[in-house]
Amino acid sequence: MVKINEKAPDFREDAFIDGKMKKISLSGYKGKWVVLFFYPADFTFVCPTELGELADKYEKFKELGAEIISVSTDTAYVHKAWHDNSETIKKIKFPMLSDPARRVAASYGTLIENEGLSLRATFLINPDGVIKAYEFHDNDIGRSSHELIRKLEAAKFVSEHKGQVCPINWMPGEKTLKPGLDLVGKI
Repeated sequence: MVKINEKAPDFREDAFIDGKMKKISLSGYKGKWVVLFFYPADFTFVCPTELGELADKYEKFKELGAEIISVSTDTAYVHKAWHDNSETIKKIKFPMLSDPARRVAASYGTLIENEGLSLRATFLINPDGVIKAYEFHDNDIGRSSHELIRKLEAAKFVSEHKGQVCPINWMPGEKTLKPGLDLVGKI
């Protein structure tokens, strides 16, 4: 199982991106934040709501210096077919990684072995390839793009402001804490 503050497992797999199929690797995104976004399968019910929302917010993620890579156990050809047949999925500009051998899902601990599908899981990976946050959901529960952006902003903030931490519900511009200093006299 992957752990916080450890290197994210690298991969080199096919992806559907910019109307083409090509090989991509996590190490190819070194120097950027990466949102690795696992979902169970193309042509399903909750998945297009999540991917469509990410497509709508993709420019915001790019402004924050992040790349989104969505991952399912479908082939790149299935990603293309979904893209060609869904107005929602046509909006996607980020890579849609193909994991039919289930190597990536297995290495990140998202694989549902008896189904051959992935759980809904999201990993925030820093520019050095280190996992800074992750979450897992039952496949019946969609995720929040607003919370994902907030987590990315918080992870970036603490990375750029050593010694400061972000309290619950922190938003950019709000007060942060300095462990040790902010607790003096409050315990």
